[in-house]
Amino acid sequence: MEDLKKTAEVLNDLIKINNDRIAGYEKAIAELPVADVDLKALFSSLIEQSERLKAELQQHISGWQNKVEDQTTTSGKIYRVWMDIKQTFSMDDRKAVLESCEYGEDAAQKAYREAEREEGISTPARALIANQKTQLLASHDHIKQLRDREKVG
Repeated sequence: MEDLKKTAEVLNDLIKINNDRIAGYEKAIAELPVADVDLKALFSSLIEQSERLKAELQQHISGWQNKVEDQTTTSGKIYRVWMDIKQTFSMDDRKAVLESCEYGEDAAQKAYREAEREEGISTPARALIANQKTQLLASHDHIKQLRDREKVG
């Protein structure tokens, strides 16, 4: 049986994950050297992707749940701290930045997998989660390919 409260809770968690992703890529853009125009453009497009995903999630719950999340998750904050530490040691290391971003993408994939497995969420919400997870997996794989192409610092 579908539980709208449970569905709203799961979708709000995914909104938080997308907020984390946005904040993580904003941080990465701010920390990148000016010469890394390609990564800045990629990260900007990933921010736009998360904004779209977040809007879809918010639209899905807006009919029966007024509260949407604009905070970040604790794990997302841990991710950004980890990224800060990593960049302290390798400010100009593109591979390290991409590894940090891949770590964040892994966390998003895990969150979406867990959301898919939740019992009692609505069928349309489950379909939305699956679709977004696929989109995010493509972004993850792109980041991973870029990382794999980088030479070790």
